[in-house]
Amino acid sequence: MIGCAVDVAHAKILLNDLNPDMMVLDVEMPGMNGIQFLRELLPNHPIPVVVISSSPNQALDALDAGAVEFVAKPVAGQINGQQIFIDDLIAIIKGAVKAKVRRSPIKVPVLAPSTSPLNMGNKDAIIAIGASTGGTEAILSVIRDLPATTPGIVIVQHMPPVFTAMYAQRVDKICKMSVKEAQNNDRVSRGKVIIAAGDAHMTLKKDAQGYYIQSKAGPKVSGHCPSVDVLFQSVAEVAGQKAIGVILTGMGADGANGMKSMHTAGAYTIGQDKETCVVYGMPMEAYKRGGVSRQLPLDKICNELIARCKK
Repeated sequence: MIGCAVDVAHAKILLNDLNPDMMVLDVEMPGMNGIQFLRELLPNHPIPVVVISSSPNQALDALDAGAVEFVAKPVAGQINGQQIFIDDLIAIIKGAVKAKVRRSPIKVPVLAPSTSPLNMGNKDAIIAIGASTGGTEAILSVIRDLPATTPGIVIVQHMPPVFTAMYAQRVDKICKMSVKEAQNNDRVSRGKVIIAAGDAHMTLKKDAQGYYIQSKAGPKVSGHCPSVDVLFQSVAEVAGQKAIGVILTGMGADGANGMKSMHTAGAYTIGQDKETCVVYGMPMEAYKRGGVSRQLPLDKICNELIARCKK
């Protein structure tokens, strides 16, 4: 059964009457906005919520409040914008209904400050991370307390254009490493995190000076642009055994084949475990295909990276 509420008061009535499996929530509503409602809702009705918003800041606030995913509203003048929006919403609803819901913010482990620099035995070390549904908070849990001397990190998080820039800016204010949205030919260096732009594939390259990335628009791969598979495949080819791969919560299988390639090339690969994933899709597929060296709970991955980087 499907219910449609015109405002928060009506939504509260329908929640009790229909006991829905999930909710699609517009941030912009009369009276209490969607984010306030979300914070009030989840402690008593822990159901998956997909948020609709045209504002990157509002969408990120909603994810922080416990929404499992968001869909960007169509942009004026966008070709087939309405149909793209509907198709995206349907696909996300199908996956999100199975998502685990958290009632409180993810607990990020507080690490003891290190008195020694974090170094890898090889100057060509690099870390690649891929995530989707639930990934914005999961990524933060992994990288927030990594020391500023950590090898360069490249990340694909499924997210629309503009939203990735806002997400990078937010994370940069929290992390010890510097964080930015990818621009073509950015250099990858120790202490820097590069997050793929929302409308471009990111690939790793190498020249005499070291690693750099290419950021270019292209057709969807494994259903996405940017694609985790595209990034991981390039890391396997360019960095091989000098790389560490991490695949986090997300719907579908993007990244599974790329992580298998990284593992085959000698990289150390980590998959988030089922119990701590919002959606155990991408990590499950990577594990089933033999691409995961070790599965770990989310709150153990940061320490594992630090331990690997000190070897």
